[in-house]
Amino acid sequence: VQLQASGGGLVQAGESLRLSCAASGTIGSIGVMGWYRQALGQQRVLVAAITTGGTPNYADSVKGRFTISRDNAKNMVFLQMNSLKPEDTAVYYCSVPIFTRGTWRTYWGQGTQVTVSS
Repeated sequence: VQLQASGGGLVQAGESLRLSCAASGTIGSIGVMGWYRQALGQQRVLVAAITTGGTPNYADSVKGRFTISRDNAKNMVFLQMNSLKPEDTAVYYCSVPIFTRGTWRTYWGQGTQVTVSS
């Protein structure tokens, strides 16, 4: 199983980006999908998560600006980021628990850099 994340980049404050993450390989089931971020010198923190049924949950710092969604048929999770701020600058990682070959395991994407200039 592999996760491939994409969509990061350099934008100005107030602009938008959309991150995508696709799981591929031998996949039985997928659980709650999430996006984390890690700013330079800081710990990785949860930004948003979405249940299998589509219920989202957000960190307070991104509520009202970010929207998480998923496509269960394509094993993908997305993060629409609007009204970006310089403090959103970080490496963003997708995290997906996957049932494969008889066990659950959490897989991580490779990380995609988001840089927001003021």
